Amino acid sequence: MRKLYHSRDMLLIKQYIKIHKKAIIFLTVFLVILLLFLRPILPYLPQTFNIAKNFFTSTASDLRSHNGRTNVLVLGLGGPKNEPSGLTDTIIFASIDAKTNQVLLLSIPRDVWIPQMRAKINSAYYYGNRADGVGMEWARDFTSEIVGQPVHYVVVVSFSGFIEMIDLLGGVDVIVDRGFKDERYPIPGREVADCEGDSEVLCRYESISFEEGRQHLDGSRALKFARSRNAEGDEGTDFARSMRQQKIILAVKEKMLSPWFFLEPTRVSRSVEIMGRSVETDIPESSFASFVHLALSAQGGNIRSEVLNDGVESLGLLINPPLSAKHDNQWVLVPTDGDWEPTREWVECLLLGKECPAGDFTREIKGQ
Repeated sequence: MRKLYHSRDMLLIKQYIKIHKKAIIFLTVFLVILLLFLRPILPYLPQTFNIAKNFFTSTASDLRSHNGRTNVLVLGLGGPKNEPSGLTDTIIFASIDAKTNQVLLLSIPRDVWIPQMRAKINSAYYYGNRADGVGMEWARDFTSEIVGQPVHYVVVVSFSGFIEMIDLLGGVDVIVDRGFKDERYPIPGREVADCEGDSEVLCRYESISFEEGRQHLDGSRALKFARSRNAEGDEGTDFARSMRQQKIILAVKEKMLSPWFFLEPTRVSRSVEIMGRSVETDIPESSFASFVHLALSAQGGNIRSEVLNDGVESLGLLINPPLSAKHDNQWVLVPTDGDWEPTREWVECLLLGKECPAGDFTREIKGQ
């Protein structure tokens, strides 16, 4: 009888060891696969861990805000990040309501004249950096003066990183509202080519075109779509250009916030590396998780795209005055009524989600 019990115990022990051996093998294989899967993002694990930890302890309401809205200034920089000589060709005031998930994207034309600088607003980042390394602060202050709203955070993105990120995402899909052709799109690196005496210096440019409808664009084509400014007709204005820039930004956002993006660690790690090289911001790392909450909540909200316009279709809030010494003989845009108060009232109307024709906010100009 004792031998029988002994044999049964030994059998149970062997089965126990066999089962646990399989479990140990499975766990080991799982850990190896997990490490291989996560290897691309291992250098970023401390930062990722902090963001993940903060994600469960923070909310979008932790961000700086005004009347329930967090306002971010997005600047597109033609040169590398932190390059003092950079001009910001893209200037977008983004306002997000954390409760209603309503988003306003307001593009500000780069040619808006800033009397304090005696220069256009797209050079605020440059002059601020040249003065005391405060380019973001200058851009923030002048934008806030125009829209009448506080700017809580600033994000500066270089166009080189813009191209890399879109290629990493496999391109983006956008709807081209009006087909157009630009026969004078600048070729990078040929800005000062003499073109063998050609007076029109045509060798400095290439011809690009986009057909109406849904288009899939890689990084290079997306940049050309966003920056083109010499097309004939309406698409040749800075205002059409601003709307195209917003389309690209929204297309990138859609891909980066999709589950597809996070299923490939290599893609995630490369995006972190690209952003580290091409993005400058005053958003503290401790607030990254709160911004993730804000971005995710805004996914299901209504996004409104607007451009501070010059009245192409109606009396607008900006005008292009004749060339004069007052503006250093530059082609500029100034407020129609001589000050920014009508623009601020218009922006306030937009933030309330109302219909806000720009012409309803202009005053009769007297004595001019």
